[in-house]
Amino acid sequence: MHAETLAVFIPIVGVLVLGIILVSYFFFRSRERQLLIEKGMDAQSIKEFFQSKKDPYRLLKIGIITIAFGLGLGLGIMMEVSTHDGHWVPLFLFTITGVGFVVANIVSRKLEKNQ
Repeated sequence: MHAETLAVFIPIVGVLVLGIILVSYFFFRSRERQLLIEKGMDAQSIKEFFQSKKDPYRLLKIGIITIAFGLGLGLGIMMEVSTHDGHWVPLFLFTITGVGFVVANIVSRKLEKNQ
């Protein structure tokens, strides 16, 4: 395929994937609420159930993982430029992002214990 053809398909595929993600999110959220109603829960208990599921440290976790992703990408690009090897970017990206997930989990657990 030519580059022009790929340039047309990339936005189309992106919009389709985003649409599928949004539709599945709303479908499964609706299905979960239907199952709670079928179990006999009233509106107040459903609201309390969803409030208890919220993670108060969600944004902190996302921030730690995003910082780790950025560091991995930056270090990988710097190593690739300095050594002229193409394997550094995925190595650093996956490794440091994985470390970011672990750190985010550890920080979240420590903060939950302190509460």
